[in-house]
Amino acid sequence: MKKSFTILILILIVVTFVGALYYLYQKNAQDPTVYQTETAQTTSIVKKTVATGSIVPRDEVLIKPNISGIIEDIFIVPGQLVKTGDLIARLRIVPNVSNLASTRNQINTAQIALDNEKKNYERQKALFEKGVIAANAFDQAEVAYRQAEQTLLAAKQTFDIVKTGTTSGIGSAANTDIRATVPGMILEVPVKVGNQVIESNNFNEGTTIAAIADVKKMIFEGKVDESEVGKIKEGLPLEITVGAIDNKTFEAVLDYIAPKGNAENGAIQFEIKGTIKNLDSTFIRAGLSANASIILERADEVMALREGLIQYDTSTQKPFVEVETNEQNFEKREIELGISDGIFVEIKSGITKDDKVKVWNPIVSPFAN
Repeated sequence: MKKSFTILILILIVVTFVGALYYLYQKNAQDPTVYQTETAQTTSIVKKTVATGSIVPRDEVLIKPNISGIIEDIFIVPGQLVKTGDLIARLRIVPNVSNLASTRNQINTAQIALDNEKKNYERQKALFEKGVIAANAFDQAEVAYRQAEQTLLAAKQTFDIVKTGTTSGIGSAANTDIRATVPGMILEVPVKVGNQVIESNNFNEGTTIAAIADVKKMIFEGKVDESEVGKIKEGLPLEITVGAIDNKTFEAVLDYIAPKGNAENGAIQFEIKGTIKNLDSTFIRAGLSANASIILERADEVMALREGLIQYDTSTQKPFVEVETNEQNFEKREIELGISDGIFVEIKSGITKDDKVKVWNPIVSPFAN
């Protein structure tokens, strides 16, 4: 029994030894790893960050009435070009009952005062003609009479303005006619005939009758995250792309960065504005969504490598690449890097365009067999 057990153990040892030799043979028989190489290329590298926003007019003027009333007529439509002074709308005044009664009482009071001054004037005139009173006393009576006439006229005009919004003698100054205060394009008319509007005053901003803007002076208005705002500054160039306009990029200049951020969806956002240049004949509708690429750095026609070819020394953290000296033999070369766009990085020194750089970490498709 012991002899059989010993023979079994010896057989297992021999099988294990032979298997190990076969495994080592198969492993040594595999083909050695062959590394591919790439050379540097000349390209332009742009380091940028992106902001989302919209295209809006630089100056948008809201036309508001200076008297309350009801829209009687509207003479413009959105998209129409207007000049300063063009008629936009006409109001029909709905008088305030309290003000109407007050002004009517003022007329009655002024009429009583006028009647009294007229009687006094006529008495003074008769006495002056008889030589009883001096000319100075008669002149004072005449002045008081004329002033009473003007007071009555003013009271009647005030009554007309309260009742109708206008009166005789003021011509084009009638405030029932709403006119354009600036030239430009009508962007919107948020009211309709029959709508009641409120006057603009110190206590109320009033009802907007129309919005006017110069559509040739447009700006980009957007927001950037707090992680990016420290990288940008006023004067940087922008490249604006508008979703509704295909294959068109507009140049702009960043001219405003908000000094204070606002919390939106858990992140701090800072408002930015950029003036669009050279619109030419392209018509951009106000409010279109757009993206702005803020150019942080730019290097044109420089030698560059893919970011994936760069390695970093574990002790010094200095960048280097492996350059092929002869077939599948590589040597380490330290390099100096410039700007990067996340795909390509500028190579300032360390290699030439003819050097073959080792692809040490090839990307393998997850769908490859």
